[in-house]
Amino acid sequence: MRGEIACYVQDLEYSRVTEPAAGELPLRISALVALTLLEVIRCQDAPTEVLESENPSHTMPRRLGLSGVIDRQIRRYHEEADSGGRISDDEFRDLVRLVVRRSDSDDVFYQAGSILAGDDRPPGWRGGLPRSWGFSLARRRVRKRLVRLFGRRVGGFAAGPFMLEARTHLFVNADPGGAACHFLTGFCQVVLQRYRGRRATVVHSLCESRQDALCRWTVFAEERVPDEAHRLIFNPEPGTG
Repeated sequence: MRGEIACYVQDLEYSRVTEPAAGELPLRISALVALTLLEVIRCQDAPTEVLESENPSHTMPRRLGLSGVIDRQIRRYHEEADSGGRISDDEFRDLVRLVVRRSDSDDVFYQAGSILAGDDRPPGWRGGLPRSWGFSLARRRVRKRLVRLFGRRVGGFAAGPFMLEARTHLFVNADPGGAACHFLTGFCQVVLQRYRGRRATVVHSLCESRQDALCRWTVFAEERVPDEAHRLIFNPEPGTG
């Protein structure tokens, strides 16, 4: 297992964010996606306690996120993300394969999706809107943000308040085992919480990795919470429950 991981790390180090050669697929995925995945890995692998004189990269060499290779890749992706750079689908798949070999891969993808949902604040006037409009704003945000990050649409919304569906999509193609789908679970949950003013529980109810016909992310439950930024408390519309 360690040999396989080392092989993928080496492939990742020698991959380049450059303009594609003639006949190659265009670079479509934001370098910010790659940067976020590696930063989450580094955070996961950081020790909870470190002595002042201790160098974790020397004392904990087995932790992938603290290796020199990962550090160099993070610096490289940081520069590319700052300049609006993009990576190829093949390079994204290499990153996904690197993550899925970890025991905490589900959590890494979930956290990366949560972070990449963005830190923008919804309009301050959303508190006066009908309940259904919050879902509409969240769906619009998910569509636009995913296109911006991945250079393509990732699925589409079916009928209902919030039901994202996708077939043979980027994540399941990169990871047939389904762990990478947790990226969209975290992504959708954060967007819904911001635009609905509630604690949304998004579930990946169907997955092609489980032999379902498609992947589906939908709202399982909501809990009313105050919006501290705008000093509002969101209540259900009369008759909607």
